[in-house]
Amino acid sequence: MTKPSSMVSVVLMSSLLGGMLISCSSPNTSTPNAGTSQSATNTSSTKPVTLTLVSYAVTQSAYEKIIPKFVEQWKAKTGQDVVFEQSYGGSGSQTRAVIDGLEADVVALALALDTKKIEKAGLIQPGWEKELPNDSIVHRSVAALVERDGKLNVKKWSDLARDDIKVITANPKTSGGARWNFLALWGSVTQAGGTPQQATTFIEKVLKNAPVLPKDAREASDVFYKQGQGNVLINYENEVLLAEQKGEKVPYVVPTDYNISIDNPVTVVDANVDKHGTRQVAEAFTQFLYTPEAQREFAQVGFRPVDTEVTKEFASKYPTVKNLFTVKDLGGWSKIQQEFFEDDATFDKIMNKLNKS
Repeated sequence: MTKPSSMVSVVLMSSLLGGMLISCSSPNTSTPNAGTSQSATNTSSTKPVTLTLVSYAVTQSAYEKIIPKFVEQWKAKTGQDVVFEQSYGGSGSQTRAVIDGLEADVVALALALDTKKIEKAGLIQPGWEKELPNDSIVHRSVAALVERDGKLNVKKWSDLARDDIKVITANPKTSGGARWNFLALWGSVTQAGGTPQQATTFIEKVLKNAPVLPKDAREASDVFYKQGQGNVLINYENEVLLAEQKGEKVPYVVPTDYNISIDNPVTVVDANVDKHGTRQVAEAFTQFLYTPEAQREFAQVGFRPVDTEVTKEFASKYPTVKNLFTVKDLGGWSKIQQEFFEDDATFDKIMNKLNKS
């Protein structure tokens, strides 16, 4: 996985909001613990408070717009400035960094499985999914198929099994993004009424067409764009849309017959907010991310919003998927991990059969 980027420390004073990052939402009114008490003291004294946000790379463009909005509102409400230290990188590597000692107050990762790993390490309390709306899913995406030249006429998942296709996707044993890709392929068969054996056979054909399985989504993009390998890349829709905004026009299609809802969670890291005395402002920040104001910023950079009204505003930007399935439809992350990605599970068996292990 890519290494976490170096920390970016940003002091947000009320006169320096332009181009900065922050966090916000109404203060938590629940019974304070030790961490909350210190946070409240900081607020009442207007002493600057520091929050560490750890997220995955492609969210940075959104947070650069969202954080100043939160900081401004928090300053107006409490008189307190917020200092944000930020780290962006691959979701898996960010997860390991937090477990290994990167003291995140808030984590916004690519999949709940990564957040669950931090929970298992004892840093996040069980039940975090119920602390925020939508099971703490703050934005979504779907899988997209990017063609190299637009001449292959790839429209649906089954096209990836054709003999003329060379697919680039990362290795799901090492990449969270690639797990979404694998589940999209699997669900395109099973959610349409196919059997697990039919799904396995289909994925075997797709992976047989893969000349290489890069270690993470970022490396997969480099292999496709910079090294020129493959002629179809499985990617996040939000990555494709963000690339378009930066002037990189590429032919792509979002399969709309069946697709997976790529759900991205956010939560506070309980052990760290209590240690730092930042629970109040950290929870306020995560709550702010669900406001229409913040949701519009996620939508602007390619993420599908979870706010229903904002979803309507951006309806023309995001194709409607007829059958949008979720991790829950596939049995939940624990079952998925055991069935597909543990050693000697389905993925390993496919790779062994293809002599690609």
